[in-house]
Amino acid sequence: MKKKTSITTIFTDLGGVILTNGWDRHARQEAVTLYGLDAKEMEERHHLTFDTYEVGKLSLDEYLDRVVFYKRRKFSREEFSKFMYSKSRSYQPMIELMKKLKARYGLKIAVVNNEGRELNDYRIKKFKLGEFVDFFISSSFVHFRKPDVDIFKLALDVAQVPVRNIVYLDDRALFVQVAEGLGIRGIVHSDYDSTIEKLKALGLEL
Repeated sequence: MKKKTSITTIFTDLGGVILTNGWDRHARQEAVTLYGLDAKEMEERHHLTFDTYEVGKLSLDEYLDRVVFYKRRKFSREEFSKFMYSKSRSYQPMIELMKKLKARYGLKIAVVNNEGRELNDYRIKKFKLGEFVDFFISSSFVHFRKPDVDIFKLALDVAQVPVRNIVYLDDRALFVQVAEGLGIRGIVHSDYDSTIEKLKALGLEL
């Protein structure tokens, strides 16, 4: 007999929870070394541009024009883009956890994440996230990005579930705190085992 739970819906981030980050500073540092880029200049251009890309107001090509290909390079845009995509990996135990909880409790699963459209589309298809995620509230789709509270309000509108029935997983405490400001229970994800225990406390166990 399964334990009763008030949770009917999981909101989850992607990068840092069920996948690696799509294009983080470690990947950029690797790109700097591999392609002989100016680290300081690339980081400055990235930070001035990336939020606009994540909110869906730039394409990946436009982002790369500003950050990498603002001058002639010895490597191609296709080569660099392929490198970016290759940095994505899955945290398979977390994916399996989402699938099992969904199957056992009949949960809705929603992704609420900050990600540029091309990277987001690639990751959804590559890791077959559509097999267990019911809907994607991605910054590049909805034109809000965390920590903007409006992205969570939109997720609530789409989910049509009372806040008391939702738990939100994110590896960034600030984003969890913003969601909690709307009454959504939050879990700051640091590792599989601790998240398992926190979910158990809410009645979600395998």
